[in-house]
Amino acid sequence: MNYKKVKRYTVLGILFFLPVTFLLFLYPATHNYTPLDIVNTNVADIYQFEDLSENSVVFKDHITVLGFIGRNPEQQLVALSNLKELVYDKFKGFKKFQIVVVAPKGTESAVKELESEISSYEDLKFWHYVFGEPDAILDVYGSLKWHSNLERDLSTDQVFVIDKDLNQRGRLDDRSEKAVEKDETPYMLYSYDCIEVSEIKNKMNDDLRILLTEYRQKRKGNFNSDIRRAKDLKD
Repeated sequence: MNYKKVKRYTVLGILFFLPVTFLLFLYPATHNYTPLDIVNTNVADIYQFEDLSENSVVFKDHITVLGFIGRNPEQQLVALSNLKELVYDKFKGFKKFQIVVVAPKGTESAVKELESEISSYEDLKFWHYVFGEPDAILDVYGSLKWHSNLERDLSTDQVFVIDKDLNQRGRLDDRSEKAVEKDETPYMLYSYDCIEVSEIKNKMNDDLRILLTEYRQKRKGNFNSDIRRAKDLKD
């Protein structure tokens, strides 16, 4: 008997079956991870808005990244380019994920030019530009939690995350670990700045992954809703 061969095959067998066994133990378990916080409820849907093809787009039953580009869409080129490259390209394959960008009626031609610059001839199937009256845009924005008003042209560099049940998602406590150690005053994160690349990479993408995981676990029946993402504040 060739003991070297037996030893080699035994080691290879252990290396193969050990990870598989570990995954089998994990598979039936309920995944107790910390979901992304609900920072606001009852976000106004956009049934009265229409996209470039005059079709209706809605938030309900979708995971939505929502932006506002106002009356001067060309000025939002940098923010939307960041959103496309750092967010859309990462998450466009996930079920029910979409990006919705709101603009006032009358800006359709400018938005088409902006779209051609951002898309680079790529079909942005899950990216929608929708148009509405100024009052309707203000109503949607007013249903969100935010740190600052829209600009006079109805634009903002901030984008918002809306879940399938019209809840706004974010962070109840956005302090860093060092800030928590120093016992600094807690503050919430309602939106994400598309000009700040580091904020998109380090916060927004992480939060979206957590939210998408939540819905994936719900489909599997493994979601535990008793745990919140942010730690309970001592006060």
